[in-house]
Amino acid sequence: MLCPVSEKCRGTEKSEKKLLIDVDCGTDDAQAIMMAIASPNVTILGITCVGGNTDLDNVCTNVLRVLKLCDRLDIPVFRGAETAILGQNIHASYFHGKDGLGDVPDASAPGLELIQKEHAVDAMKRFASEYPGQISLVATGPLTNLALAVRMDPTFPHKLNSLYIMGGNMESRGNTTAVGEFNFLADPEAAYIVLNDYLCTTYIATWEFSCRHKLSWDWYDKWINMGTEKSDFIKKIYAHSLQYSRSEKEEKAIVDGPGFVSCDSYAMAAAIDGSIVTKVIECAVTVELSGKFTRGMMVLDLIDELKKKNKVFVINGCDMEKFVLLMESAVK
Repeated sequence: MLCPVSEKCRGTEKSEKKLLIDVDCGTDDAQAIMMAIASPNVTILGITCVGGNTDLDNVCTNVLRVLKLCDRLDIPVFRGAETAILGQNIHASYFHGKDGLGDVPDASAPGLELIQKEHAVDAMKRFASEYPGQISLVATGPLTNLALAVRMDPTFPHKLNSLYIMGGNMESRGNTTAVGEFNFLADPEAAYIVLNDYLCTTYIATWEFSCRHKLSWDWYDKWINMGTEKSDFIKKIYAHSLQYSRSEKEEKAIVDGPGFVSCDSYAMAAAIDGSIVTKVIECAVTVELSGKFTRGMMVLDLIDELKKKNKVFVINGCDMEKFVLLMESAVK
């Protein structure tokens, strides 16, 4: 069912938000973290890492690099799952670079000794117990850590306020296979578990939604040339991916034409300011696990075939003026 978003569901821009962020830190994850750090109404309790866009050591290092850039190394970072539940990893190094951040050398990058000793899944469970009903969990990578958390503690999702996911698709369009979006395809079993076992309020920013709310390349060029340390950083780490995202082949793959798509930033923006979400499709969802051509595809149950009580909000509308303001604040 397509509907506007009620105030009760989306909250308000000014309300304080406690975020726990789970990432496979590539370029758009980095941008999303910077967006959260720049938001005055947000407290980031911790950042948990999962293998995905690049290997887990790189993910951890990349998060530390972003935190150092933003002078926020006080935010704890936790090492999580290195492989998918079935251990069949894929990566996106062709797009994000082998290191996940465009293969830009950084001799001053913080060392992995700064990573917390506590495992990411244990940290997630602990935070949820310490702040019951208060945490919005934002997941911008494969959902392996989230699946492990609910398997270890079935009460974990009940302790969350809400869950925001970047992943999946709503029209059978993929970016890794014909119908597979990267985050869900990287660990379909984990996505299946999360979408079936997390009964908290859940918002999903899909691949097609992200593409339909892309930003113009003219805007992008101005954004990365604002002359700040943070905009310079974004300009450097995105340079590798631009050879693909601005190529004729990639532009044809983008839903509804060319433009700059920072997928993870949409889920983060929704978590920061619920009023950014203007329309949703409220329905049950699941993930295909066994199809020869459709493994990892998210399925929207618009006719109640699954008979699932819990419904999610698949985001289908975005206040672009507010979104742009959050994007620009991240690099000031």
